[in-house]
Amino acid sequence: MNILKRLEVESTETEATRWINDDIKPIEGGRRTWTFWTFHNYWILINSNISTYLTGSSLIALGLTWWQAIISIVVGNILATIFVILNSVPGAYYHIGFPVVNRYVWGMYGSSFVIWNRILLSLVWYGFQAWIGGECLYVCLLALSPSLETHIPNHMPASTGMTTAQFFAYILFMLVSLPFIYIRPHKLKNLFYYSSATILIFEIVLLIWALATMGPAGFGDTISSTPTEEASSTGWLIAYGIISTIGSIAAGILNQNDYARFASRPRDAIMGQIFSFPLYAIICSIIGILVTAATQNRFGGALWNLPDIFTTLIQNGGSRERVAGFFAGAALVISQIGVNVPGNALSGGFDFAATFPRYINIRRGAYLTALLSIAVNPWKLVNTATTFLAVLGSYSVFLGPMTGLMISSYFVVNRRKINVDDLFVGNKDSVYWFTYGVNWRAIVAWVCGTAPSMPGFVASVNTSVAVPVGFTHLYYICFLAGFAISAAVYSGLHLIFPAHAIKNFVETSGSPDQVMMEYQERWDGESSEDADEDVNKNGVVRSRAVDF
Repeated sequence: MNILKRLEVESTETEATRWINDDIKPIEGGRRTWTFWTFHNYWILINSNISTYLTGSSLIALGLTWWQAIISIVVGNILATIFVILNSVPGAYYHIGFPVVNRYVWGMYGSSFVIWNRILLSLVWYGFQAWIGGECLYVCLLALSPSLETHIPNHMPASTGMTTAQFFAYILFMLVSLPFIYIRPHKLKNLFYYSSATILIFEIVLLIWALATMGPAGFGDTISSTPTEEASSTGWLIAYGIISTIGSIAAGILNQNDYARFASRPRDAIMGQIFSFPLYAIICSIIGILVTAATQNRFGGALWNLPDIFTTLIQNGGSRERVAGFFAGAALVISQIGVNVPGNALSGGFDFAATFPRYINIRRGAYLTALLSIAVNPWKLVNTATTFLAVLGSYSVFLGPMTGLMISSYFVVNRRKINVDDLFVGNKDSVYWFTYGVNWRAIVAWVCGTAPSMPGFVASVNTSVAVPVGFTHLYYICFLAGFAISAAVYSGLHLIFPAHAIKNFVETSGSPDQVMMEYQERWDGESSEDADEDVNKNGVVRSRAVDF
């Protein structure tokens, strides 16, 4: 018991409980530090990285031409922006994160289902991005020593798809990332500024270099290829490309409240994302297509992965190529840290902290995410990057309905009125207790939104399974279909079978603005996590232990 007691995290409450700690409670004024530019720079990092750069390759692999891929990218990112903004509103106004928001959607215990799904995605994405970061660091090491593979002899079996030197670079990247994981979310502004500036400059220089040096042969057939599918199916493939584009960021859409809650003002979260989200995602994806096409003839084939381009330059060039390769690799390392720490490590940290708030805070959860991500064998995922991104995009079969539930619950069922205090009460006294802590309406609505796309999903994963073309087409629009069906069923069930405690709160409370103001004033009275001392509910001052 003494050991468990020592492992407990500190909280501004009397003690950390099953439902709350400092990192799960509504963010008080002292930690709401994200301005317009913070959100702007955040999306530069999230949407300007190698995964986004590879979007064009995954869409062209589907059978689309380069211009059809661009249409899918543009439309997909515009739609994704709408979902991001809508799903940011609860966090921006009530300053509560994704795990807590889902308590009023699924119930106090039912929310665990969504949280564990998001934890799984955080582990997979962190491992994937960390391995790519290791590839970028490998470029730097190779530039310093072109005989790197000789200096670090390979002892890895061929089946792993990697060498010992590549694995060493991956572990080194993981270690380099650890200090950045320690930074609290409300103190990430400087990291965002420097990282976003680095990646923007790199992208501009990369595009200029590729276009200026492509030679008289011009673009490769990446940019001039003809459709590989019949015209009758092209429209559905473009629709699939749009949903794949949304699916690649669907996990970020789902938990955007985790970051919107740090907004200085609600409009900072909205305006800071409405333009930056689609702009940089579209630009990075188009640069990926142009750079690949511009370098295709000189390399004898399309090299979509940026580290492969610079590795090839270093191995076939001289000292100038080595210097250029080193700085390119360094810029990409900064980019990968910039996307992986806030986008994956902290996302996992939020969710682990909400699952075990008595023992885990954001820092502990983020480090746990980094450690457990090794178990997903990211080196195998990257070896089939296009397939991997397609599978992760297909996960929107499940995420689209979850997003639909969150948005319909806030805007339709709760009418933007949330009883924040009751989100931290784990018994019948909470208006969000529903039935034994689970909202059965959410379960039914999620199943209804997921089921229609499942036959097509199974057929896409297992090509030996044949399904009618209608199911395939429904799967092609799975995010939108699942979102709409789950939102409609959830709202309908709450209308026909209302949760009386919620209905009573919504009907008897004031306007949404009044409710928001009341709870903001209530929770702004709590101490900041940077305070030297805390005051518990009985007014007794106590010292804060080391916050880790």
